[in-house]
Amino acid sequence: MTDTGVHGMRGVLRRGAGRIDTATPTATPADRDRAVDALRAVAVLGVVLGHWLVTALVADGPSLRTASPLQHMPWLAPISWLFQTLAVFFLVGGHVATRSHASARARGVPYHQWLTGRLSRLFKPVAAVLSLWTVVVFALLLSGAEFGTVRTLVKLALSPLWFLVVFAALTAATPLLTRLNPLWPLAVVLHVDLLRFGLGGPAWLGWVNVAAGWLVPYTLGAAWTRGELERPRAGWVLLAGGAAATVALVALAGYPASMVGVPGESMSNLDPPTLAVVTFGLAQCGLALLLRERLRRAMGRPVAWAAVALVNLSAMTVFLWHQTALMATTATGLLAGRLPGLHTRPDDLGWVGARLLWLPVFALALAVCWAAFRSFEQGGGRDRASRVVRSHRPSGRGTATKARHV
Repeated sequence: MTDTGVHGMRGVLRRGAGRIDTATPTATPADRDRAVDALRAVAVLGVVLGHWLVTALVADGPSLRTASPLQHMPWLAPISWLFQTLAVFFLVGGHVATRSHASARARGVPYHQWLTGRLSRLFKPVAAVLSLWTVVVFALLLSGAEFGTVRTLVKLALSPLWFLVVFAALTAATPLLTRLNPLWPLAVVLHVDLLRFGLGGPAWLGWVNVAAGWLVPYTLGAAWTRGELERPRAGWVLLAGGAAATVALVALAGYPASMVGVPGESMSNLDPPTLAVVTFGLAQCGLALLLRERLRRAMGRPVAWAAVALVNLSAMTVFLWHQTALMATTATGLLAGRLPGLHTRPDDLGWVGARLLWLPVFALALAVCWAAFRSFEQGGGRDRASRVVRSHRPSGRGTATKARHV
């Protein structure tokens, strides 16, 4: 492309970004806390990229089976540290939900109406995913596809739904959680792990941590709303304390180094959550809090804000369909044979290099899914207005009720 063409493309991007940045006050008000939007976008994209990098569908004869490069190259575990960002999403979710509930109460909105509005934005996109995959499953089974392959595909496609169930439950319990100290659910996780791993307790106890583990960052978000995490010291304590605890648990207590599940391993930090993934989440939350001011300044740039705004407008669509995009690419690629980085065993750096080259193709497939199904998430103007998060500057009592729309 010539220099003139490059400059012309840049001009188009800048003009498009400027239109988003100077959108109507309802869509982009001057006092919107754009750092919250940036953190949410980072969390969603982190999960998407993490899955695309560590999830492999290996062609084994007529069937597909799941594998992971972390099985064969455990020294790649730091990749999971970069892209396992669920704690940040729950931190932001707790902050936004507690502010939204306080705002609704101040305006006299009943709890059931507030909850219905929030959950409808979560679950409307789910209907499209379930409908499509119901049709796909019947089509595959009728065509004679191996049952094990169908089960593998369905498990991957619907795996994001567990997150929505937990998030919805915490959202529903928000009025009870606005004052809950994060140390309480952290203590529950600690005792559950002591019983499971230290005293030989039953494995099913671990599922208590599905709620308690994600309550920790969610209630940290509520503490953020109360103005208790505004000082940099809070972020540094969470970052340093969480990192030190995680290193100790991995190095001394035998917890896996990977912060995601690895096929074939006897223990997973994520399924169900362990103390290690919770302390790791504390470190992530601390870093997120420390980056707030820098993110606010960065979001003053029209191009950066435009990218973040676009992700946030379709966050649930991106989250729910990213695994389908991966599988659609994998299935289509089978028509050309076993392709490196797509259908081959993830057991060397050659696979990693090839998988990186596939990422733009996954993104293109996801863009097709987004174009087809974004309408299930994007409602009318009132829905979009409800996503606004006002800048939070604590000034004593009543800070939680300053936002009109969250």
